[in-house]
Amino acid sequence: MTQLKDLVALCNALGDPDRDLVLSAEGNVSMKLDDHTMLIKASGCSLATLDESNLLSVDTNRILSLLDGTPTDHEIQETYKSALMEPSEKMPSVEAILHAVIYDLAPVQVIAHTHPTPVNMLTCSMNAGLLVEGALYPDAIVMLGHRQVLVPYTDPGVPLAKAVRSSVVTFMDQEGVAPKVIYLANHGLFVTADSPREALQVTEMAVKNARILHGTLSAGGPNFLPTEQVERIDKRPDETYRRQALGFE
Repeated sequence: MTQLKDLVALCNALGDPDRDLVLSAEGNVSMKLDDHTMLIKASGCSLATLDESNLLSVDTNRILSLLDGTPTDHEIQETYKSALMEPSEKMPSVEAILHAVIYDLAPVQVIAHTHPTPVNMLTCSMNAGLLVEGALYPDAIVMLGHRQVLVPYTDPGVPLAKAVRSSVVTFMDQEGVAPKVIYLANHGLFVTADSPREALQVTEMAVKNARILHGTLSAGGPNFLPTEQVERIDKRPDETYRRQALGFE
């Protein structure tokens, strides 16, 4: 199954220590299989060494049922177990509910969650809002979209899933499209994509953008592009063509 191999390759690329995106068992990746099923990384395994046996098929509707109340940690664990489509001693990633929420709202196929050091240098700072305040250069607009989402720090699990759901709904109501990048304050980065290849490219660009933004803070501050220029780049025919060539549209 080519899709499965591509997903494993994405996991291993994101886990490569040289990329500085995750350490140890940090991060998680998923792929939507149909309207009610996703493949997701098993909890506690390393993206760097992940293989097909570490990807679990999960019933997203079962996971989403947790949003209807205020479940205890034990109830969450039992729901995660019951959501497995096939018996396994492994458990889905603890952040499976975040993936399920995004798939329920947005027409995307792959989600990659990492904790890149350059990104978290900003999400963990007083300047986290700068990540979504504006666009710095054309390629960031092409690959990240002209706007992104920043979710304030929220207790991981169901509370964070509800916060992400609210933020994504608001974004989609305003923009008419799903966000490609969701920053979680004091936590990390979520990227949505139509393919494993796109997920890796968007993650890499988000990291580069964070590095550049961090550098601007030591050089007088960011010089964001004017709104009209951002909108112009976002809609230019040549940039639309480039997105298509990259497999982004």
